[in-house]
Amino acid sequence: MGIKEKHFGPVWFIPGENKGKYPYCHSLYIEEAGILIDPASNRERLLQLKEGPGVKEIWLSHWHEDHQMHLDLFENIPVCIMESDAAPLSDLETFINAYGVDEEHKEHWRPFLLDTFHFKPRKPSRFLKDGEWIDLGSTRVKVIHAPGHTPGHTAFLFEAPELLFLGDYDLSWFGPWYGDVDSSIEQTIDSVNNLRKIPAKTWITCHETGLFEEEPGKLWDSYLEVIDTREKKLLDFLKTPGTLSQVVQACIIYGKPREPKYFFEFGEKAHMKKHLEKLMRENKIFIKNEKYCIQ
Repeated sequence: MGIKEKHFGPVWFIPGENKGKYPYCHSLYIEEAGILIDPASNRERLLQLKEGPGVKEIWLSHWHEDHQMHLDLFENIPVCIMESDAAPLSDLETFINAYGVDEEHKEHWRPFLLDTFHFKPRKPSRFLKDGEWIDLGSTRVKVIHAPGHTPGHTAFLFEAPELLFLGDYDLSWFGPWYGDVDSSIEQTIDSVNNLRKIPAKTWITCHETGLFEEEPGKLWDSYLEVIDTREKKLLDFLKTPGTLSQVVQACIIYGKPREPKYFFEFGEKAHMKKHLEKLMRENKIFIKNEKYCIQ
C-alpha cells in the first residue's frame, strides 16, 4: 500500500512514487503561497498542482537530481536554493563534477541525468538564507542551514502546523549520504543532532517513511549509528592493509556488488573515501605503498 497525501493546514505532504525511494522523493506544497519544495514526487500530481491551485515558486532543499526530477515542468517559475548549493544547477558538467564522478564513468552519468531526471541548467532567482523567517501568508517558515549531506542542504520549520521538514536526513535504515566532493561526515552528524533539538509535532523527510507524526525517538540514534557501523567495518577490513580499490570491493556500504556498476561503485567509493579521510585526520590510519594501514 502506497503512502497517502496528507495536509497539515497549509502544508501538504505529497508522497513520491515507490514510497519516495530513489530516484523519487517526497515533496511539500504550501497552499496559498504556491510554494513547491523538491519537485520529484509524482509527475502527474505535480502537473495537477501546477494547473490549480498553482505553483508560484520552487524551493530546493539541495541540488541533488532526485529532488528536481520534475523541475522541467516549471521552466518559467522562479527557483530558490541556498547559495552554497547553487553551482551544480548551472550546467551538466558542474553537476557531475560536484559528485566527483570519475572521468571514465561520466559517459554513463550524462544520459542518466538527461533522460531520467530531465536535467536542464537553471539559475536561482534568489537564495535562501540561514535563519530567515519567510512569511507565506498561510504560515511562516524558518530556513535552517543543515550542511553535511551537501554544503547548502536546507531544512524548513513551519510555524503554524509546527512541522519540521528534514530534507534528506531521512532517518532511514540505510543511513546518511555524505559522498559528494563537498559533503562532510562531521557536519552531517552535527546537523542531525541540531535538527533533533528543534521542537515540532510533525517531521517530514524526503525518502522512505517520509512522515512522522510522533517524535522519531531512537530513529535519530540508529540513523547516526550507521556511520559508526560503516567505520568499524572499514577498520576491521584494514586489519589487513588494503588499497582504495580493495576497500571499494569490500562493499561496506551496499553489502554486495549491485547494478548498474557505475552507479553503485561510485557510491561505495565516494563514502569510503570520506571515511578514510576522516580516519587519516584522526591519525587512526596511514598510507604505505598505496595501502591504508591501521596505526
